Amino acid sequence: ILFSRFLCFFFYFFFLVVWRPSCLTLFFVLMIRRPPRSTLDRSSAASDVYKRQLHTWLPDAHVQAPTAGSVILAGVLLKMGTYGLLRFNLPLFPEASILAAPYISVLAVIGIIYGALVAMVQTDVKKLVAYSSVSHLGFVVLGIFAMTQESIQGAVIQMVNHGLSTGALFLLVGVIYERTHTREIADYGGIAKLVLVFSFALMFASLSSVGLPGLNGFVGEFLILLGSFQSPILNSWWFTVFAASGVIFAAVYLLWMYQRVVFGEVKNPKLDGLKDMNAREIFVLAPIFIFIAWIGIYPTTFLKVSDKSTAKVVKQIYHPVKVSPVELGLNQSSKQEVKR
Repeated sequence: ILFSRFLCFFFYFFFLVVWRPSCLTLFFVLMIRRPPRSTLDRSSAASDVYKRQLHTWLPDAHVQAPTAGSVILAGVLLKMGTYGLLRFNLPLFPEASILAAPYISVLAVIGIIYGALVAMVQTDVKKLVAYSSVSHLGFVVLGIFAMTQESIQGAVIQMVNHGLSTGALFLLVGVIYERTHTREIADYGGIAKLVLVFSFALMFASLSSVGLPGLNGFVGEFLILLGSFQSPILNSWWFTVFAASGVIFAAVYLLWMYQRVVFGEVKNPKLDGLKDMNAREIFVLAPIFIFIAWIGIYPTTFLKVSDKSTAKVVKQIYHPVKVSPVELGLNQSSKQEVKR
């Protein structure tokens, strides 16, 4: 771990000081790092969301972590990487961001399709949700590097959406695992006859993750696809076409999972006497479902919060403010005189 950190620091120093800041530093340097070993290091590495295609630790971290750890990882820690791209990469390195945008967008589209296809063949419910998380974060990265106000706003709201829908799915997987001690899809079937409230909650969270119109997932994905289609940087509608296929694949793996888990006949005798969700579990999920519906029905409440900041980011990309070292020195000296 220490060697990995030292190597990252060395390459950052080399690119930023020896070479030029306009290089592709913040995009490709960390790709050389070895996959983290410990659970703690996995959590800290969650910020490196844009290199997820080269490191397959994320689904394993989700599966091995307890329910609370999976919710925190999906709802909070994964957004550190996309926040870093949006808050630091684009404003500080606008030229490098524009130069690297097509390549990063290709990685994002690969992540969308790869995550969806791998999720489709999973037999573990929690691992299926984990790979869906990989696919959804690809939409966020695509929205950021499309570099239009619509796509960046879609990326911001999709970060929130992902935390809500995927967090709810992980909570529901934890609810059923606590009762049955299995996450294998084949061990379920027909539980709608036993746990009606849980079945409804799972359907609501799954449709949110799919991107059903009227729920939160649709708003973010639509803005990202719209912005990437209009992007002057990407300048190709192929990104939008391939990314849109991820929406179709999401419907396939989530609805197919729901059909195998909820519908059909109860064939597992261990499911006899399965208890439905209690008041505490419903109380925990209720606020999440309220925000899922709120964002889907009236997204203006949340979009207007990020409207000015995303417009400023777009302006910084296309019209960066250039300050010479002489002006910077004069500004610093004037500030010191004011303090005196």
